[in-house]
Amino acid sequence: MVVNGRAYRLPAAPVVGVCLDGCDERYFEAALAGGDLPAVRRMERGGVRTRAGGALPSFTNVNNVSLVTGVPPSVHGISGNFFLDPETGETVMMNDPRFLRVETLLAGAARAGRRVAVVTAKEKLRRLLSDGVQGIAVSTEFLDQARPETHGVGDLPALLGRPTPPIYSADASLAVLDLGIRLLETDRADFLYLSLTDYIQHRHSPAEPEAISFIQEVDRRLGRLLDLGAVLGATADHGMNAKHGPDGTPRVLYLETLLPEHFGDGARVVLPITDPYVVHHGALGACAGVYLAEPRQAAAVAEFLRTLPGITDALPRADAARRLELPADRIGDVVVLSDAATVLGRRPEDHDLSVLEGPLRSHGGRDEATVPFLLSRPLNGEWPHLRNFDLFAALLQ
Repeated sequence: MVVNGRAYRLPAAPVVGVCLDGCDERYFEAALAGGDLPAVRRMERGGVRTRAGGALPSFTNVNNVSLVTGVPPSVHGISGNFFLDPETGETVMMNDPRFLRVETLLAGAARAGRRVAVVTAKEKLRRLLSDGVQGIAVSTEFLDQARPETHGVGDLPALLGRPTPPIYSADASLAVLDLGIRLLETDRADFLYLSLTDYIQHRHSPAEPEAISFIQEVDRRLGRLLDLGAVLGATADHGMNAKHGPDGTPRVLYLETLLPEHFGDGARVVLPITDPYVVHHGALGACAGVYLAEPRQAAAVAEFLRTLPGITDALPRADAARRLELPADRIGDVVVLSDAATVLGRRPEDHDLSVLEGPLRSHGGRDEATVPFLLSRPLNGEWPHLRNFDLFAALLQ
């Protein structure tokens, strides 16, 4: 099949791509230090275990769409979980298929006759990723709401063998993998995309027992997918870092508080991490878009922001679009990225940090954009600049 100008070979075997949300390599390393991960070792021996670069900003929607289209945000058009729609001037969730500018590989596989299944933990991704798919598209967040006429399948708690899991739980992710396994076991799908949630990674550092146990459970399920004969690939949308000091206090740069002191009123900050899952991050991430009343101030604002501790990038719109591979019409006059220890906010009153369950761990910048890359088959040829969104290209060589 050909999708977005790239040719892909569809094997006879089932194809499974997995997005391990928020899972950087340190989670595998910690789990391996505490025991064994048989499926990871099996893929390492017979295929590939390496690292890849992700798309920026290192957020869920941006990278999941990159994974299922095989192209960067500048091409597919998704610039965040949340953005300022230039057509309406309103800030909205970026989870509607109308924001996509290209076809997905999932739609292409369905068009080529494969029985496609999209299983996500987060409902916000289900409609976005399943655009054009004539097949199964469900989220474990709303497992009991799936109906054959709207989701391609019904009675999923019975198929899974347990009720709908809470979205703020490890089981929200494990249920995605278990459902993918059941769809293969019952011969209902042969081309699957399984996208987990990063609840565990937001709550726990790699060496904590809860994180190690979770990775071991993920590994057990990857092993079952391999046993079922799947051509299997797994990567992540982004990594995760602690964004707080030794006392647990979040390290936040509140841009709508800082900028008026130097440039006057009129700056509007949009945080593309924003989504319904505020317990994860309190809408604080390592990327922000600054919209200026006077766009001609963009160079000066960017120069000022680059002087602040914790800022890695502050780029005027055209530079950000070129250097970060972003759609120029869907980003701010200035795009800002922060470092591994820092997040960006609007004003203190805009962020209710009491909702956080534990210290702040978040993502969005360059320091969360290197992720694991696992394949059950070797890579053909040279891949000098491997990206997470090469996943299906590597699976379908």
